[in-house]
Amino acid sequence: MRRSVIGLMLTLAVLVTPLTVEAQLRGKIPRVGILSLSSAEASSGKGAFQQALRDLGYVEGQNIGFEWRWADGSSVRLRTLAGELVRLKVDVILAVGEDAIRAAQHATTTIPLVMGDVGDPVKSGFVETLAHPGGNLTGVTAIALELVEKQLELLKGVVPEVTRIGVLGTPYNLARHWPELEHAAHALDVQLQVLVVRGPEELTRAFELATRRGAGAVLMLPWVHVDSNERWIAELAVQSRLPTIYWHREFAEVGGFMAYGASRRDLARRAASYVDKILKGTKPADLPVEQPMKLELVLNLKTAQALGLTIPPTLLFQADEVIR
Repeated sequence: MRRSVIGLMLTLAVLVTPLTVEAQLRGKIPRVGILSLSSAEASSGKGAFQQALRDLGYVEGQNIGFEWRWADGSSVRLRTLAGELVRLKVDVILAVGEDAIRAAQHATTTIPLVMGDVGDPVKSGFVETLAHPGGNLTGVTAIALELVEKQLELLKGVVPEVTRIGVLGTPYNLARHWPELEHAAHALDVQLQVLVVRGPEELTRAFELATRRGAGAVLMLPWVHVDSNERWIAELAVQSRLPTIYWHREFAEVGGFMAYGASRRDLARRAASYVDKILKGTKPADLPVEQPMKLELVLNLKTAQALGLTIPPTLLFQADEVIR
């Protein structure tokens, strides 16, 4: 009788053990770390990223988890936050913006990294080539270097009489974009004025300097540190009576004159597809870096009227959205 009981218990143990292991495996869901210099409130791609993953079959809490880390504009905090994600042993990290990418690369060489919203990852030293990124990093690029020439062309088309255009940016992105800017300025017969800023506190002075130097318009280069200041920057430009073109639509939505660049929401959706492939076993080094598939032009007619400008009908026709 005793041997029968023991035998029954051993049989049950054999049957239960695989089920327990299977349950444990089912209970372990992959976790995605998101690292951004911006704040949750200023993020324009968070919803698009989550929705894209839902469309791919991921349900938060069931088969995916998120670890959000926002630096709220502090570059110093990024390395600390990146270290937190590494210690949590997340399965993949989405790093948004160049500062976040650098922090993530410094924190790990083994956890797969997906980059989002970066201009030129090759010149920035993040990847070897777009086709063969190498290492543990891949993702999408905003190819900002190729957009500045079109941005200058758009400004000149709206303000054809302009002869001087201020270019506002940090020392780093001004130096990186300058060859393309000079080439475009020569073709459009305009002079460029350098407006250097090292932090948001210098923006007011930069617009005042542009006015004193006789600039007729301003091109603002991509600069992630101002993501939470779009409305204030748009107001500064209007107060200075300077038609200004920006690199993403959120500026135009809060009163900026014109925006032309890669769709951040589209970049977020495509970043989600990289996360999906990596979670399914593809190595980052085997996933080529993709360039934007969707560029968008957004015009703000209210701001144009406030500046006393008439937007040509041909440009209105080209616009993806006109804010009235």
